Amino acid sequence: MGRQWGLAMRAAEQAGCVVSASRAEQPEAGSWSCSGVILSRNPGLVLCHGGIFLPFLRAGSEALAAAEAVFLPGDSCGDDLRLHVQWAPTAADSNGRADEGRPGLCTPQCAGLEPSPPARLRGRPLQCPRPAELLLLLSCPAFRAHFERLFGDAEGEQWRFASVAPDDEGSEDDEEDQLRALGWFALLRVQPGPGAAEERGPAVAVASPGAVPKGAPLLACGSPFGAFCPDIFLNTLSRGVLSNAAGPLLLTDARCLPGSEGGGVFAARPAGTLVALVAAPLCWKAREWVGLTLLCAAAPLIRAARAALGRLRPGEAALAAFLPPELGTPRALPFRSPEPPWAAAAVLVECGAVWGSGVAVAPRLVLTCRHVAPREASRVLVRCDAPKAVAVWGRVLFATQETSPYDVAVVSLEEALDGIAVPVPTECFSEGEAVSVVAYGVFGQACGPSVTSGILSAVVQVGDTPVMLQTTCAVHGGSSGGPLFSPRSGRLLGIVASNTRDNTTGATYPHLNFSIPITLLQPALQQYGETGDLGGFRELDHAAEPVRVVWRLQRPLGPPHSKL
Repeated sequence: MGRQWGLAMRAAEQAGCVVSASRAEQPEAGSWSCSGVILSRNPGLVLCHGGIFLPFLRAGSEALAAAEAVFLPGDSCGDDLRLHVQWAPTAADSNGRADEGRPGLCTPQCAGLEPSPPARLRGRPLQCPRPAELLLLLSCPAFRAHFERLFGDAEGEQWRFASVAPDDEGSEDDEEDQLRALGWFALLRVQPGPGAAEERGPAVAVASPGAVPKGAPLLACGSPFGAFCPDIFLNTLSRGVLSNAAGPLLLTDARCLPGSEGGGVFAARPAGTLVALVAAPLCWKAREWVGLTLLCAAAPLIRAARAALGRLRPGEAALAAFLPPELGTPRALPFRSPEPPWAAAAVLVECGAVWGSGVAVAPRLVLTCRHVAPREASRVLVRCDAPKAVAVWGRVLFATQETSPYDVAVVSLEEALDGIAVPVPTECFSEGEAVSVVAYGVFGQACGPSVTSGILSAVVQVGDTPVMLQTTCAVHGGSSGGPLFSPRSGRLLGIVASNTRDNTTGATYPHLNFSIPITLLQPALQQYGETGDLGGFRELDHAAEPVRVVWRLQRPLGPPHSKL
């Protein structure tokens, strides 16, 4: 995987670029910028986010909201639009030539400084911005449809996708405009520069929809803050996994920043395969940062661009031949790997109006958190999505007391969950190892469980006994009770109990969370499985004071409280 990541990183960096837009007659008005992906170097074709074109639309942002709008031609923007694209040269086209005749730092903020050595991107030459023209604005109708389904009640759920924090000042009109532009992207043609005939780079291939399963490693490549200091920020990389998918609407836990809109997201295998473009790098729900990045699959956008180019002028229609190929069937068959079998053990637990996650530890037994299913003998509904969608009723066999440091409940099902691979519990933990959480946070049942990745950052012990696991996986409301796995071994490490809230500011941190080690629960599970005796679980209510101190850190002035 190390060598594969290296190949993917090089391919992502060579395909990454930054796009800036400004007014020819009003340079003092500033500029707008985003990230982009170089689809072809000769001719130069670039795909980027459409949000930077909002100020230039002749008909205003309403043109993007029209139900029938699939693409808009380049002349939908005013004649005063000026575009520039900047990227790092490939090893094939630099060979020292990029330094010749180049000015100093290409960063606009550095203009006016004394001449300096040519700008370099982390030790490599940085191309000067090249003029470009807007060919068309395009959207993916399926992305917009799934977005409406998942986020349609954005006001009720308090969803925000702006590139500013919820407390930052901004008009409602600005937010509405950004929502309209969320699923729109732009195809540009870059004007050739000196030596363009010799310019070349690696071919970009596009993954077919559905070819990348949940949990698959991804690499996001974008330029934080857009055109600000590209010699520093251009093509910043972030690893993650495909967390969830609803048609072409994808989510990843790779961490992106404002300005990364339009940046490419690539698969680790085959290296450099373009999976998606960043639609919104930051999402908030109920004023809490979710820690996930919203993506639009690349393949539908390329298809839309190819179809739209065919309806433009003949010279522009010919450009469709230079759009990247799609890895479709049957060539994509070796590319697709099945979703990890351990992910199927995650279930959704509904107890009245309360819902959370759980893990099937036996065909008819589910572990979850007490605050998800708090009352013993109460009926709960358990749903799972794999290998097929089923719903099974059960009852709460056991729930820890509110004064217990451990937030655990055990549910017995009336019917077996057939076909689920029951996870094997681990016997030991290794700090720093890769881990994954599979849970129904954020969307509930709407598109199945989400997968988030991180590391086991701490194993907290009392004596020689692990009593708390701390990870960097992104977890959210609804993740409680979800399983924590080792993706390498597929073994179950624990169940998620809480993420972290700052009691002073009220801020919630999805990437700092706590799980209950499965090694604490396994003896009780084994005892119940052999004898039907719940005595091992009841011992959780009588934990020693050092254990209570460990778990009390989340709420110093009272009994333990889980945010999730």
